Amino acid sequence: MALYPLKLSYITKSMIWGGTKLIDPAYGWNRKSDFTKVGEAWTLTCRPNEMSIIMNGACHGMTLSEYIDLYGRGVIGDDFKGNTFPLLIKLIDATDKLSVQVHPDDAYAARMENGSGKTEMWYIVDAEPGAEIIYGLEPGVSKDRFCQAVLEREYDGVLHHQPVKAGETYFIPSGMVHAIGAGILIAEIQQNCDLTYRVYDYERRQADGSKRQLHPMKAMDVTRVFTDEDVNALRFEAATDEERADPALLAHCKYFRTRHYVVNRHLDITPPPGSFLSLQCVGGDGFIRHSVFNYPFAKGDNYFIPAGTSPFCLEGDVDVLETSLS
Repeated sequence: MALYPLKLSYITKSMIWGGTKLIDPAYGWNRKSDFTKVGEAWTLTCRPNEMSIIMNGACHGMTLSEYIDLYGRGVIGDDFKGNTFPLLIKLIDATDKLSVQVHPDDAYAARMENGSGKTEMWYIVDAEPGAEIIYGLEPGVSKDRFCQAVLEREYDGVLHHQPVKAGETYFIPSGMVHAIGAGILIAEIQQNCDLTYRVYDYERRQADGSKRQLHPMKAMDVTRVFTDEDVNALRFEAATDEERADPALLAHCKYFRTRHYVVNRHLDITPPPGSFLSLQCVGGDGFIRHSVFNYPFAKGDNYFIPAGTSPFCLEGDVDVLETSLS
């Protein structure tokens, strides 16, 4: 079985709010695209029409799906019980603000969309001065007040505007109203679902002059009111006491576990027994040393480490997000 660090290709998406940071060589993300503006680069994706391709080693040229079919679902991990690859990882460059939106939970998505819900996490890689996100509702705002705002299209005092800076993490459970603001570049870890209910899109028009579809009724159905304590309880619901004390841990919910490492010269990593690892480089460069091989690892790269892979190490000066199922 070919168990080694698999370097993945990426898929770029043109968005009306996107920019050029991911594709402009001056920013060092090493992404290329046929689009002049790119909002998203999907760096780990296993979806029928959006598939990562293995770019190195014995499995070069295989899609991630073909690799899993060949070697079995065990390369995803013993902790994986579903039928659909569980995670999707993106880099997002927001030059303009995104729509105000909310995602359903698994139960609602299964009942109404024959799909899965979406819980996600944002790691702020870069933020311009004054940048902010919409992160839930203002304290004290009830769901009834939110629904009134949706029907009247008047959101003053209803949505919570949160200033952000590089290095911060925001956990967004299904049911939380949210939006990325202008001037922010993030790494997003999420359930493998692209199901979004738009609440408000600033009356913007697309290239053809049309407005993007809104989903007010479904958004009102699924929106929940969260306290900070509610969010943290979900963010770390699967974490042990030992993990909670680890400053590298950004989240360990029931869908994923993510750690952040700033590597200076060397870091040994032993993959968990029941899950693959995703290594998303968000800064610096170096390489992954596994067995007798070195795999170059630079800003923007994502490596899929199959479950069952032997220990390896990171070398160089690398800023990395490590994500697994457990």
